[in-house]
Amino acid sequence: MRISPDTVAEVVTEVSSRMTDPHFTEIQVGGFVQSQTPAAQYVGAHADELGGAEKVAEALFHAAVIGLCFQRGYQRTVREMSFEELDYVASGDREQILREQQPAIADYIEVNIESAPLRKVLVLIALAMEWVS
Repeated sequence: MRISPDTVAEVVTEVSSRMTDPHFTEIQVGGFVQSQTPAAQYVGAHADELGGAEKVAEALFHAAVIGLCFQRGYQRTVREMSFEELDYVASGDREQILREQQPAIADYIEVNIESAPLRKVLVLIALAMEWVS
């Protein structure tokens, strides 16, 4: 099942409205790290190519937003993704596969993420979310 562009837009609007709270980002990142430990470790392992700790935090925040889109779209939380599941979705043209499976999520990443390494990591996380959902 595809997540609708309207669902992604609703989540982004809600998240954007909460960005005035200085703790909101921390809460989202912390929640993602606790609920998706292997995925968070995967992101952290790419710290050097992402550009350091700040970019890791940015990746985790966007991963949390994508997770909210899946949660809203499928009306259930995304279960914890294992390293094996992250590896499973790591092959092929990941951006094209995501575009075919979840075009609204692919659009979110394309519009919001300028860094190619960051896009690459988030596409893999989104594909794994799709796989486990």
